Amino acid sequence: MPLLGWPLVAVLGVLTVAAVAATLLLWARVRGPGAAQGAQRVLLILGCQLSALLVLAAAVNNYGYFYGSWSDLFGGPAGGDTVRHVVASGKHVQALGVRTPAPATVDTTRQTTDAIGTQWSTASQWSTRGRIEGLEVRGPRSHLSGEVLLYLPPQYFQPAYAGQAFPAVEVLTGYPGITRALVDRMHYPDVLLAQLEKRLAHPMVLAMLRPTLVPPRDTECTDVPGGPLVMTYLAEDVPSGVAQVARVRPTDWGAIGDSTGGYCATKLALTHSDVFRAAVSLSGYYHALRDATTGDLWDGSAVLRDLNSPEWLLAHQPPPPVSLLVTIGLSEHGQNGVSDTRRFIALARPPLRVDAVFEPGGGHNFRSWAVVLPTAVDWLSSHLGA
Repeated sequence: MPLLGWPLVAVLGVLTVAAVAATLLLWARVRGPGAAQGAQRVLLILGCQLSALLVLAAAVNNYGYFYGSWSDLFGGPAGGDTVRHVVASGKHVQALGVRTPAPATVDTTRQTTDAIGTQWSTASQWSTRGRIEGLEVRGPRSHLSGEVLLYLPPQYFQPAYAGQAFPAVEVLTGYPGITRALVDRMHYPDVLLAQLEKRLAHPMVLAMLRPTLVPPRDTECTDVPGGPLVMTYLAEDVPSGVAQVARVRPTDWGAIGDSTGGYCATKLALTHSDVFRAAVSLSGYYHALRDATTGDLWDGSAVLRDLNSPEWLLAHQPPPPVSLLVTIGLSEHGQNGVSDTRRFIALARPPLRVDAVFEPGGGHNFRSWAVVLPTAVDWLSSHLGA
């Protein structure tokens, strides 16, 4: 029986009802000493609770498409060699081969991130492992501030690259997100380092952060009328701030993110192509959302809503000369899933270029994104730098 779908929820629901009925039937029929009777009744209660938890977990997973298959849930074969790549130019989709104003103020004394950098590498290891440094970027344009974890690759510290500026990538979490998870859970520095060692990627600087700058509100990386200017912070203040402390190319940036972060990365490339040349969306979506976590982000303006919808931008405005990579698990359904991704690809036309990865059995979770992340890093490397 597949992990996704209402049949599993229905079966677990029947088992839950059966567990409750069995408890009521057997409660007065337990035998043995008092302690043994008590233990049997505890087991009956635990059985009811476990079955209820399983049906709830299945229903939540079926709603959110977090795990697409049993192997996806329990860590079976990732199936990376079956990932399909397509390239879209206009409405034609061709199958490809398979392959795995004032500068911002920067505070470099954040104590909360010191441990991350120390655990990652010592000064003597910077030229072989790179360095992670914690920053706080305060934006003069947006008047927002946020934590940025900056990863400098090993080449940054090697004599052969002395004085050289590097392409940079803004790495975004989903909502609400934890910045440190980009290092500990998504392993962006580890993946980039591995691809560098395999000579499949070129050195890049990673600026890792979460776009949830005014929690608990989900701003969807939007310049909210009369509210926080989150897009301005991500598109202008962060690149400016990073440039104060690192050798990065000012107009050679990329962006990558999962879920809401993927939506934000796409929007960065479509609306700020003068800085962001390429973007990767891992299980992102391509239309403007309004829900309980966002509220009205556009002050009732349909125009502002459309300008924050990547699908609307592709359909109604000249496409910018940028490249996008969109990935999606084939088990991700609903309005933010496979159909939304296919619709977005169909809208692409030159000079915009869209590549896509459809992951068989993939869901909306870290493990599925880990399957395609090396490919995404290689892809970004190939689209950034001279």
